[in-house]
Amino acid sequence: MKLQDRPAILLAPGEGRDYPMGRIRAVFKADGAETGHGYSISEWWLEPNTKGPGAHSHAEDDVFYVIEGTMSFLLGERWIDAPKGSFVLAPAGATHDFENRSSARAGALNFSYPGDFEEHMPSIVEWFAKNPPQDAK
Repeated sequence: MKLQDRPAILLAPGEGRDYPMGRIRAVFKADGAETGHGYSISEWWLEPNTKGPGAHSHAEDDVFYVIEGTMSFLLGERWIDAPKGSFVLAPAGATHDFENRSSARAGALNFSYPGDFEEHMPSIVEWFAKNPPQDAK
């Protein structure tokens, strides 16, 4: 399929492909198959006082835009608190993590470049089933 032949996507609030992981929930809005393998877009929601996936790195850039609450991000060896409206870029290969250290639900819109990140979600969901999210610091 040519890039210009892709269908438009319109999703209402909360719609998308849902990946529940206990106190964490990912909702994919568009992924590689829908973006010509250029990027993926998802929402990541963490309940209050919830750790994220743990420090990790991967070949994709991870861009986060906080859409609700305050998320804490690990970038390299430094944790930062990012309130609603904050922008965070974890470049490919950089160690990063995220968690919700607050007493309110928090969410971030995530852009992963290049796309196809959603292909990893079944194994991520399985990992969280065996390792449920813990309390944040």
